[in-house]
Parts: sequence; C-alpha cells; structure tokens
Amino acid sequence: MGLSKTQRKYRIRRRIRKVSSGTAERPRLSVFRSNSEIYAQLIDDVQGVTLASASSRDKEIAAVKGNKTEKAALVGKTIAEKSVKAGIEKVAFDRGGNLYHGRVKSLAEGAREAGLKF
Repeated sequence: MGLSKTQRKYRIRRRIRKVSSGTAERPRLSVFRSNSEIYAQLIDDVQGVTLASASSRDKEIAAVKGNKTEKAALVGKTIAEKSVKAGIEKVAFDRGGNLYHGRVKSLAEGAREAGLKF
C-alpha cells in the first residue's frame, strides 16, 4: 500500500530541510500552500527567526481581483521587495514539499522578477 498524499509531501519536506537551511546572509524562502491561500517567509535558521513574510491574506494582495496563481505572483513580488529593502538579495528556495508547478512556480517567478536570486 502506498503513502497518502500528505505523508508523501511531509517526507519530501523533511528531505529538503535536511540539506537546505537559511543563514542571515542567505535566508530560506519557505513557501506554504493551502487550498485557498499561499504564504512565504524568509527564515534565518541559525537564529531561528523570521526576517520577512508575505501572504495572499495581506490586505493589499487580498483586495486585488484575480485567480490564485496571479495572487501567488504578487506574494512573490511582495516578499522580494521586503527582502531587498532589508538588504537581502540571495535566498535558498524551499518549496515545502510541493511540486515546482502552478502557484509555487508563480510565486518563485514573481520573486525573481522583483530582484531575488535563487
């Protein structure tokens, strides 16, 4: 019998986290995707702190009309703008066990367009 979808996602997430960790110079851009929303955080794993965050629930993004993929791109641009303002240009991308496809890909491309390098 195979693994359920959530068990598989959790296993992939643990595998990614074994090799990927964020520092103050190069924080981890962590993505969490729920059924209706998407969240992104810049995390310094050495200190154990979140440096910046953005989500589709933020007022300026929630007010924009569009589908979930378009909102994910806006979240990517927002997190990139916050990170560049904080002096961070390079990040380690953590897709959180999700496939690099759809909303996760849209968020990543939005962040790249706004100046993040990964």
